[in-house]
Amino acid sequence: MKTEQLAKLLSENSYPGRGIVIGRSDDGEHAVIAYFIMGRSENSRNRVFVEQGDGIRTQAFDPSKLTDPSLIIYAPVRVFRNEDTSVTIVTNGDQTDTIYDAFAAGNTFEDALRTRTFEPDAPNYTPRISGGVEGFDYKLSILKSADGDPSSTRRYFYEYRNPLAGQGHFIHTYRCDGNPIPSFEGEPEQVELVGDIDEFTDLVWNNLNPDNKVSLFTRYINVKTGEVQTRIVNKNQ
Repeated sequence: MKTEQLAKLLSENSYPGRGIVIGRSDDGEHAVIAYFIMGRSENSRNRVFVEQGDGIRTQAFDPSKLTDPSLIIYAPVRVFRNEDTSVTIVTNGDQTDTIYDAFAAGNTFEDALRTRTFEPDAPNYTPRISGGVEGFDYKLSILKSADGDPSSTRRYFYEYRNPLAGQGHFIHTYRCDGNPIPSFEGEPEQVELVGDIDEFTDLVWNNLNPDNKVSLFTRYINVKTGEVQTRIVNKNQ
């Protein structure tokens, strides 16, 4: 698969929607995670990321303007830990909790997502995208309708073991802007990862469409030491 430039993929797409990037830093030492949200409506744009425990949640920037919280207020990032492992979960909806609860019950990432479908936001039927990071290894998934037909659900799972340094994968909810908005198609895009967390954060944020971008979360995890670095950028300040 061709390795793409993440900056180019972002800058040439005015509306990828919500996106997840997971991979391994070019120094080979860090698991890399990014999650961003975009919005076209006032309700979608009226959001910020805030820290919550080991993860983050979305909240209304101006609570008086919040109209429908059902699909926009959730915890995109949570960390599941037990005596054996630590898994960072990142998703674009409340399936974060579904995955966390499945792990707590001894079930798998795939088990959890087989109980869920795409979002009930006709006519877009926004896909649910999810990731899980354990050490350097990671998984990605997308749950989507059958070309916009809500009578059929399509579930796709991708697993990356011992990823190469400087390489990651990018999945997003929408292929591009539209009305209705077309869902992402194909495998997660293979992208180059370069630099430290601040360089990575700047690259993602500065190449998202300035009118539609809302918030960005990035995290570098030193797999050997366990040190975690996190950045949050919100358009609403």
